[in-house]
Amino acid sequence: MDVYHSGSRAVQDRVGVRDLADHMGRAVGEGVRPVVAAFLELQPLLVLGAADPVGGRVWASAVTGVPGFVRATGPRRISVATGASHAPGGAGGLPSADPLAAATATPGTPVGTLALDPRTRRRVRLNGRLLPTPRGFAVETDRVFANCPKYIQRRESFETVDRTPGDPLRGAELDPEQRAFVACADTFFLATVRPGGTGAEAGHRGGGPGFVHVTSPRTLTWRDHPGNSMFLSLGNLAADPRAGLLLLDWTTGRTLQLTGEARTRFAPDGERTVLFTVAETVDTPAALPLRWSAPEYSPANPDPTG
Repeated sequence: MDVYHSGSRAVQDRVGVRDLADHMGRAVGEGVRPVVAAFLELQPLLVLGAADPVGGRVWASAVTGVPGFVRATGPRRISVATGASHAPGGAGGLPSADPLAAATATPGTPVGTLALDPRTRRRVRLNGRLLPTPRGFAVETDRVFANCPKYIQRRESFETVDRTPGDPLRGAELDPEQRAFVACADTFFLATVRPGGTGAEAGHRGGGPGFVHVTSPRTLTWRDHPGNSMFLSLGNLAADPRAGLLLLDWTTGRTLQLTGEARTRFAPDGERTVLFTVAETVDTPAALPLRWSAPEYSPANPDPTG
């Protein structure tokens, strides 16, 4: 699969970074190298991005487990042991209440995955096609690459906590408490899809608390900080505006999942702002059994008020 499609190329050309993007694209491979396999086996958290095969909306979800629950099981395959209730057909996947439960039970679903380690500020993206398995799911990879540590907040340690997830609260817009939660976030994960259903991405966005602006119960905005110039997520949005956001409470394990559409606005000075319109929300108390230490903010974070 080509690293870039017309949407990414259009953004690269608009910003004037096509040559740099070509250089970065040479680091993208199809296989899971030993260094990546070793990294995966240390992680307690994996983020997924995909489109719900039933409703078509794009979501980002998180799955957790004892380190080793994600591992390389072939030159181009990772396996994820979810521990979730079995999905129809005898395959394990995400809990039935998760918006991507149907996706993880559907063979061939295009999926983007992101393994991010706050302890070391390292991250790896592994994208491909999903295959349900009796213990969870596998991903047959077609694009594997690392990203730089920019904008990742360092969290020195985590502990596993015995929690029972609460019932998901669903809505069509953000209530006042959810708006406050988003406005205080220093991290979120962004799911997008390639045009024509040919792939998906799970990306990371970070900044100082306040870098996400809640402008109404149904709209959020954030500045697109300078990154690796590949413009995979913004390129996807240029071709298909469907998107999903995942925000975590790194202390309580709460997850807030949003789905809707996102569009990029380009200012004359080159600054980029993304406008996200909420279509549906899923707010789950104590969804994840991880409690992380307080953040050490990335030195690359711009001033959110600047």
